[in-house]
Amino acid sequence: MSYPAGTATSADTPKSSAPMPKETSSSFKRRFMVRLVAVFIGGMFLDGYILGIIGPVTGLMRSDLQLNELSLGLIAAGPLVGIFVGSPLAGWATDKFGRKPMFLVDMGLFVAASAAQFFVTSGDGAVIQLAIIRFFMGVAIGGEYSIGGPLLSEFSPPKLRGRLLGLTLIAWYVGFMVAFIVGTLLHDAGTPWRVVIGTSTILAVLLFVARIGLPESPSWLITKGRHEEALVIAHRYIESPQMHDSITEEIDLRAIQEAEAAKSRTKIKGPSFGMLFSRQYWRTTLFTAGFWFCAVTPYFAIATFADEVLKQFGFGGGWAGGVGLSALAAAGVVITVLLIDRLGRRILTVPGQWICAGILLVIGVWAEAPAILVLALFLAFSFFNAGYTTMTQVYPAEVFPGHLRGIGMGFAAAFSRIGAALGTFALPWAISNFGMGPSMVVAAAVAFLGAVLSQWLAPETKGRTLAEISADFSH
Repeated sequence: MSYPAGTATSADTPKSSAPMPKETSSSFKRRFMVRLVAVFIGGMFLDGYILGIIGPVTGLMRSDLQLNELSLGLIAAGPLVGIFVGSPLAGWATDKFGRKPMFLVDMGLFVAASAAQFFVTSGDGAVIQLAIIRFFMGVAIGGEYSIGGPLLSEFSPPKLRGRLLGLTLIAWYVGFMVAFIVGTLLHDAGTPWRVVIGTSTILAVLLFVARIGLPESPSWLITKGRHEEALVIAHRYIESPQMHDSITEEIDLRAIQEAEAAKSRTKIKGPSFGMLFSRQYWRTTLFTAGFWFCAVTPYFAIATFADEVLKQFGFGGGWAGGVGLSALAAAGVVITVLLIDRLGRRILTVPGQWICAGILLVIGVWAEAPAILVLALFLAFSFFNAGYTTMTQVYPAEVFPGHLRGIGMGFAAAFSRIGAALGTFALPWAISNFGMGPSMVVAAAVAFLGAVLSQWLAPETKGRTLAEISADFSH
C-alpha cells in the first residue's frame, strides 16, 4: 500500500508491547457477523417500510384530517427534509462519539417517532404533528446511512464487503414493498390509519433490543488512539486474517499521521465538514457526493412519474410504468450485489452510467420513436441505473478514512437528497414548460456528468482493506 507523501514508514513506528489478545472461535465470530448484518439490513428494511407504509392510507388520512394537497405535501416532505438534516449530523456524531452508541441512539429515535404516530390528534394541529414526527423519522433514516454503513464496512471481510453493503439497498426495496402489502391489507380490514403507520414501532423495538451489546468499531477506536482496545475487539469478533492485517495497517498509519502532526505542532482535531474539502480529501468528497447525486436525480424523476412520462410517449399503464420500472430496478440491484465482489466496483459503475446517459439522450432527441421502443429504453434505464446506484451504498463506506467515514457518508447522502428533490419536483415543471424531449435531454446531461466523474475518480476497491483504500485515495 502507499502512504501520503512526507510520512514515515510503518517500520519507524513503535509497536505495542501488550500481549496478543486471545482469539474466539470461528463459530462465535460468524454468529456475530450474521447478527451485525441482520440488524443493519433490518434498519434499512425499516427505512423503506416507513416511507412506504403511508401510501396505502393516504386516502383515510385525507378524509379523517381534512387534508388538502399542501398538507399532504408537507407530511410527505417531512422525511426528505429529515434525511437531509440527519445524514450529516449523525455522520459527524458517529465520527466524534463512536459507532456503537450512535447506532443504538438512532434506533431509539426510530422507536420514539414510530410510537408517536399512534397519538396524533385530530384537528388543526394534526398536520404539524405528523410533519414533525415524519421529520424525525427522516433524521433517523439519514442516520442509518451514515452510522450503519461505516460500522458494517469496518467489520466486513474485504472479500464480502461489497456484497454485504449492497444488500442494504435490496432490504430497502423489500421494506418498501412489504409496507405497501401490509398497509393495503390492514386498510382493507378497516384498521385505523394511525395503527397502520404505527406498525413500524414493532420492528423498531425488535431492532433496538438486537443492537444492545454490539461492540465498538476497531477502526473508530484507532482514530481515537485506543489501539489496544481495537486489537482486542478485532481478535474477538473478526475472523478474516486480512481484516487483522487491516487493523494493524490502520494503527500504523494513524501513528504515523499523529507523529507527523506532532512534529509540525499541529493539533489533531475531531471530524469537521471543512476537512471533507481539504486538499487531502476533496476528491473523495467530490466523487462520492457527485456520483450519488447524478445516480438518483434522473431515477427519482422518472420513477416517481413513470406513468405520466410514458403517457407522453403514448405508452402508459401501471404494469408498464411503475411496476415494470420497479421490477427491473430490483433485478438490477440483485444482479449487482451477486457480482460486485467477483467483477469489482468500476466495471459495475462506469459503463452503466454511459449506457444510461445514452438511453436518456436517445429518448430526448428521437421525438418520433415507437412507443414500444421508448418503453424498452425506460426499462433498460431502470435496470442499469439501479445497478450502479447500488454503489452509492458501497463506495462512501469504503473510500473515506476512518476518522471521516461517518461524516463523509452523511454528507454524500444529504447531497444526494438535493438530487432526489430536484428530480421529484422539477420534472413536472420542466415537462410543462419545455416539453418531454428537452426534459429527458437534461436528465441525460446529469447522467453524463456522473459518468465523467466516475470515469475520472471511481477507484477499484475489490478485495482491498479499508486502510489501503483510504490511503491511496486520499494522497
